[in-house]
Amino acid sequence: MSDNPGPARRVPREEVRQRLLDEAVRVFTERGYDDARIEDIAHAAGFTKGAVYSNFGGKRELFAAVLGQGAEDELATVTAEIDAAGDTRVVVERVAALIASRIVTDTGHGQLGLEFAARAARDAETRAVLAPMRRAQRDTAARAVAELTGARIPAELAGLILHCLTNGLVNEHLADPESVTEDVIEQAFAAVLTALLPPA
Repeated sequence: MSDNPGPARRVPREEVRQRLLDEAVRVFTERGYDDARIEDIAHAAGFTKGAVYSNFGGKRELFAAVLGQGAEDELATVTAEIDAAGDTRVVVERVAALIASRIVTDTGHGQLGLEFAARAARDAETRAVLAPMRRAQRDTAARAVAELTGARIPAELAGLILHCLTNGLVNEHLADPESVTEDVIEQAFAAVLTALLPPA
């Protein structure tokens, strides 16, 4: 009987990407963009830094992918809430509660988003990565509003308002969590969303 264990299992590409993203969230949140090192992220995920370059292109793109995944997860949950509740008022309450909960429980993504936005204001290459992602997030918000029987204003404008409101609430909660609490965030989001939608 041979002692040779045979060839090592090839890790599927999607698993590689997910493991890198999971470690990137942790390292970027703990150290910030500047102090986070690609080799540390890759090593923690069980790979070489070449895996980061082959899957994401580099540190900037990996950082954007971390933010993009957070937005995609939130969208999936919001969409599920819209599909599950037929009554618009119930949907507004559920979505507002969901957004508020994510803002206060996932402060890491909030910090990363603010950091990347600040870098984009000063760096054209960062802005080139961030701008398309932000446009996609605004478009997604617009589609979600459209699914709620439309809005009083064009869906694209409603999406922009909700996107900016969410980012602003993230900022205010990080700066003053004692005053901008989960309840306050929920009330603010529900009030704006209700104002944007047509009367029942």
